[in-house]
Amino acid sequence: MQPNTLLDAILDEAGISHAGLAAHVNQAGRARGLALRYEHTAVARWLKGQRPRGQVPDLICEVLAGRLHRPVTLDDIGLGVPGEPAVPHGTSLSGFVERATALWRSDEQQRPHILGAPAVTGTPAVMPVWEWENPPDDVDVSRGGRHRVTPADLEMLRAARAHYEQMYRKTGGIATRSRIVGFLNAEAAPLLRGSYTDATGRHLHRATGGLVAIAGICAYDSDAHGLAQRYFHQALRLAKASNDRGLGAYVIALLVNQALFMREYRQAVAFAEAALRAAGKHITPALASDLYAMQAKAYAHLGDGTSALSCIRRAETAAERIRRGYEPDETGYVQPGLVNVQVAEALLSLGELAAAAEHAAAAVDNPAHDRGRVHRLAMLSTIELRQGHADKAVATAMQMAEQARGMESQRLRDRLKAVREHLVRSGCAGTAEAAELIDGALRVPL
Repeated sequence: MQPNTLLDAILDEAGISHAGLAAHVNQAGRARGLALRYEHTAVARWLKGQRPRGQVPDLICEVLAGRLHRPVTLDDIGLGVPGEPAVPHGTSLSGFVERATALWRSDEQQRPHILGAPAVTGTPAVMPVWEWENPPDDVDVSRGGRHRVTPADLEMLRAARAHYEQMYRKTGGIATRSRIVGFLNAEAAPLLRGSYTDATGRHLHRATGGLVAIAGICAYDSDAHGLAQRYFHQALRLAKASNDRGLGAYVIALLVNQALFMREYRQAVAFAEAALRAAGKHITPALASDLYAMQAKAYAHLGDGTSALSCIRRAETAAERIRRGYEPDETGYVQPGLVNVQVAEALLSLGELAAAAEHAAAAVDNPAHDRGRVHRLAMLSTIELRQGHADKAVATAMQMAEQARGMESQRLRDRLKAVREHLVRSGCAGTAEAAELIDGALRVPL
């Protein structure tokens, strides 16, 4: 079940509590000769995605229409008629905008059913990628709203994406997410509902897609995987509306990374292939190198060494073609050494310790942003310990713990805890000091 963000948003707009809605629905039911006894707990279940029975969806519309002094449809409250085919994303961009902004609003208000929603698997996970890759495309994304979107508005959105990406790299996703979601609600939502031509609309959807992708990264970094996935799916739909295949491929790379974390290795391979195939000539060397490297990790986990090594070669070939200044802002994360650390992880899974160590050391030798450096040091420490170089592993782990100070990131915490566990289990000299330093970095609860 997917949380019903549209119902959540319209209840908030109407200023009606869960208990209030239940009472009004019971009352409206009595007028129709129905003996209903709903309480606030029933409304909570509806918000989590359960569909009310019988005439209740119509009663909810009736109650809310009376409260808001306007017609309210089943689609408005996320309860379209079951059994009828869902409207494809491509046919109703305005409907998508309403669903997307409802999610942002619920996230900003920290609704538990939004934050705790699990990631979807199977067909619901695959469909957004399929819809991005296949027709129909958006013929015209122009809109007639109250306020005209200007070039200055678009520049603000692009600047915000760069700003929040830097904040994420320096402080982590937990600290950054509330800021970026607040910005989406206050600035991006009114612009999407504004007035713009088709050409301006393409730029607007692209700029917003880049921002929404960062929101997804921050949710992923906060362990809110269902929420992260929904943001990535939104960013993919915005990329389609922008007609920018490269942006869509970048968003799919984020889904590939999440699939790897969730151990959905075959899905990771398939998504990466979809991005490489559909983006074609629009894919940049930086993004291609990252997609191939992540495919290599997936194949290594699946035990397919031949495919993993083939993808490693492709990743390295693509990395050699990267030219700074010719890449879009989104692929700035593919810094020198990133492919090395991805390849090191794949080789480690294949048991190729010497080659993994060589790539991990090369990754650490390259400059990286604060967050990336923690991951690189964690990988190198893990490999050094596996090689029996305890002294080196301890020294590397201490560098990692120092680098992680001040960051609020669940993913980095996971890396620190894993390194600490490996060190302590090894029982090597010097591990106590390194473990104490890591404990210090983990002491403040997130």
